[in-house]
Amino acid sequence: QVQLAESGGGLVQAGGSLRLSCAASGRTFSNYAMGWFRQAPGKEREFVAVVSWATLNTYYADPVKGRFTISRDNAKNTVYLQMTSLKPEDTAVYYCAAKRSAVSLSAAGYDYWGQGTQVTVSS
Repeated sequence: QVQLAESGGGLVQAGGSLRLSCAASGRTFSNYAMGWFRQAPGKEREFVAVVSWATLNTYYADPVKGRFTISRDNAKNTVYLQMTSLKPEDTAVYYCAAKRSAVSLSAAGYDYWGQGTQVTVSS
């Protein structure tokens, strides 16, 4: 069992930045790909970014490419999402998720989820 706890959400003006953190506890963090997803009101949960365990390969959804950066610190069992140039359409609840072995861009492939943290971008 892996427990995930997100932090760092909040209210920010358009063009601003936020850094989300996700701390993992429980079973070892190793061999888990770590992803970020988001869900806006009335919309489906969507993929944002993912980072692999060993090679630290990263993948991003097109709407956030060039603005968001995912990273992980395996020694601290923590994954981060640095968000810059935020737009009102980035407003959503952001979820951290863990998946054994290979990365996935589909929410259905993830084994563990955090409770989410609200990000609100005002225009």
